[in-house]
Amino acid sequence: MNAAITSTGQREFHSGAGEQGLSLGFLHDYLIGNYRDLYAATLALNVNDHNVVLIVRNLLVTAGEADGEQRRAEGRLIARRLALLPPQRVYGLFRELRRARVNNRRTRAIMRDWLAARPDPAFDAVKYRGAVKDAVRHAHLSPPGELGPFLFTPHRQAAYATPILETWRRAHYEQAALYELPYTVAEGFAAKHRIARATFLERIAPRLTRLERLRLQESARDLKADAVRADLTAMPLTRLASYVLALPADDRVRRRAELTEALRAAAGRVAGDEAGSWGAVAAVLDDSFSAYGSGQKRRRPLAVALACHFLLEALAAEYTPLWLSGRTDSLLVRPYGATPLGERILDALERGPGRLVIVSDGWDNSPPGLAGEVLRIWRTRLDPDRTCGIVHLNPVYDAAGFDVRRLAPTVPTAGIRDAENLVALVELARFAEGRTGISELRAHLERRVEAFLREDA
Repeated sequence: MNAAITSTGQREFHSGAGEQGLSLGFLHDYLIGNYRDLYAATLALNVNDHNVVLIVRNLLVTAGEADGEQRRAEGRLIARRLALLPPQRVYGLFRELRRARVNNRRTRAIMRDWLAARPDPAFDAVKYRGAVKDAVRHAHLSPPGELGPFLFTPHRQAAYATPILETWRRAHYEQAALYELPYTVAEGFAAKHRIARATFLERIAPRLTRLERLRLQESARDLKADAVRADLTAMPLTRLASYVLALPADDRVRRRAELTEALRAAAGRVAGDEAGSWGAVAAVLDDSFSAYGSGQKRRRPLAVALACHFLLEALAAEYTPLWLSGRTDSLLVRPYGATPLGERILDALERGPGRLVIVSDGWDNSPPGLAGEVLRIWRTRLDPDRTCGIVHLNPVYDAAGFDVRRLAPTVPTAGIRDAENLVALVELARFAEGRTGISELRAHLERRVEAFLREDA
């Protein structure tokens, strides 16, 4: 679970992409070979999209190793999870299956049913044309209506009756038509017609998705394309935190009220009915230099910590944030310095919180090992009755250890990728503490699977 939540096979601060991929691949092979039912059940949990694709691919590749009951259970989980994945991820999976020559009856049925359930096949055919064509070929499907000619002989038609297909045809020679297409498709036509970037962004703004607006907003501001404006208060919490950290410090100061309001609004949506119900909470938040992450996952660990900060603020009745750097202005945090986790944990425990949440990659180095000793003595000598609940949430997968790095065996550790999953992970972390066994874990997963499949009923 920790691996499937945190690792995307990309470079991290302490390990390269090769190490990450090799370590993650071993875990997938080990689990599907020894605990196939638990492996499939992880599709019902908050694992990241990269690992969802790996799990589905592995289940389909090894379909011959499953019995009839397992195949039926896996089929339901796969269908439900693919319905929740971004379409580009699913089309990428289908292309992987085609390259691997996985073309059994169950695979073709899953591809057929997913494609049939798409709300707008013509839109997909325009936006993901190459991938749709590969999927149709691999599953031996006959696209209805004009989709077949569009996918395989697009330039033979003099005109299309389907509006978006006709718009795509006209966009080859008519500039106005491209502004009726999805942004990623229109961008190629804009380059073909040599349209100025500022003009293109200004006119394509009504077609942008919420996340496209967020991604393009700063470059559009530089080009004075004022129509590209994202509603920050509607953005997902962790994505918004990443956006804030990418801004220069001067911009964060100038837009402090706007950014703080947006982060608190996003955190309030995530907290929901639990807002203010967690009592006295202290948080130790890692903004050391390793929170920079890597060139592929730039500032991702720090973004998770910042998002957790605002979410814990919403969940707590009384809240104390403690950044490792000693900063008190959370909006201006940046990855810098060593990782004095032990000292900050002592500072937090001195305040007597009912709950302590540590968000860190676990590389305690100032001095090394102090955090583990503080937590060991606290648990065994000072608070054996566990009046203070402590949980460590780690956003970074440790390839060498096949897990996220832990601070102490007496404190549960769970991997975290998005702050939106914090509440569920605090519950799941008790399985990492060693006080529950495989039977309890199986029961927990069965309940999650039932609830997951019920949502689709």
